[in-house]
Amino acid sequence: MRLLVVEDDPDLNRQLVEALKDADYAVDTALDGEEGHFLGDTEPYDAVILDIGLPGMDGISVLEQWRRDGHTMPVLLLTARDRWSDKVAGIDAGADDYVAKPFHMEEILARLRALVRRSAGLASNEIEVGGVRLDTRAGRATEDGMLIKLTSHEYRLLAYLMHHKGRVVSRTELVEHLYDQDFDRDSNTIEVFVGRLRKKLKSDIIRTVRGLGYCLSDPEDG
Repeated sequence: MRLLVVEDDPDLNRQLVEALKDADYAVDTALDGEEGHFLGDTEPYDAVILDIGLPGMDGISVLEQWRRDGHTMPVLLLTARDRWSDKVAGIDAGADDYVAKPFHMEEILARLRALVRRSAGLASNEIEVGGVRLDTRAGRATEDGMLIKLTSHEYRLLAYLMHHKGRVVSRTELVEHLYDQDFDRDSNTIEVFVGRLRKKLKSDIIRTVRGLGYCLSDPEDG
């Protein structure tokens, strides 16, 4: 999963990025509204953390412009605790949720998991396909109850496919959602990670759809 953090406080920005990367997200970052708007307008994100009080272009304006342009990614607003009017304005502008500063990082992570889950049409933190279970809260995968040891990139790949189970996902889409902006992107690496993941899974749940990409489904479903 790939996220965007738009926060002008350098220390808080860094803390958010570190926590999100530790949770196996790919993260891009911006320190002002104009850069944040540009990234959200030109790159595909699974969710965005957006501060309201930004220089250059405030968070509400950024969000309103994204929504006018048809961008539907979930947005979590960061607001000042005593500014209830900002919360109302943010929700009306198209925000999906908000957190008031100061906050606990675990709350940010939990709310992001919920946003990504709802965006994928899922009701639970646990997703299961063909004996493979992904626990997004714990950040781990098991098969028939046994832990699957995955690298960060392998976990991201499995998590993205499981969030979009039953749908064909192209290599280009995987590249766009598994790597941050600074990563040296190469669609051939996706094939490498898929190959590694298949070797670690007993279930044959990752199907290659020639010329289109990959589809994750229960082998019993045909």
